Amino acid sequence: MIGVLDTEGTSAEWTFHADPGAVRTARAVVRGQLRAWGLDEISDVAALLVSELVTNALRHAPGPIGLRLVRSGGASPSLRVEVSDTLPDPPRARSADAESEDGRGLQLVAHSSRRWGTRPADTGKTVWFELAVPGRS
Repeated sequence: MIGVLDTEGTSAEWTFHADPGAVRTARAVVRGQLRAWGLDEISDVAALLVSELVTNALRHAPGPIGLRLVRSGGASPSLRVEVSDTLPDPPRARSADAESEDGRGLQLVAHSSRRWGTRPADTGKTVWFELAVPGRS
């Protein structure tokens, strides 16, 4: 991990080197932060989807990987998770056949989150997803 930018209040942010250990570390920091926020009930799915997006960033983009968690309250409490990398090209969902070993990550993100998307950044792009926070109002 390159550094922790912030873990106070309603957001937390980290930057990772683009190496295979980033996936495991990203899962761990997500689980730890969600535990600290009392959001254990969504930590498994959040960690799984972060794994998919960080893996995509490692496969397709050089340079550091950013990870940001933002929790919001209100009538529809949610967790927004953002993974940033240095490649400006947006990801493309692919169809994977039964024998394919890859090509399912964005499908998993799309089916497991409330919503997801991408946006350009100054030095690449950000892929994000939102999870509903159950049992809170």
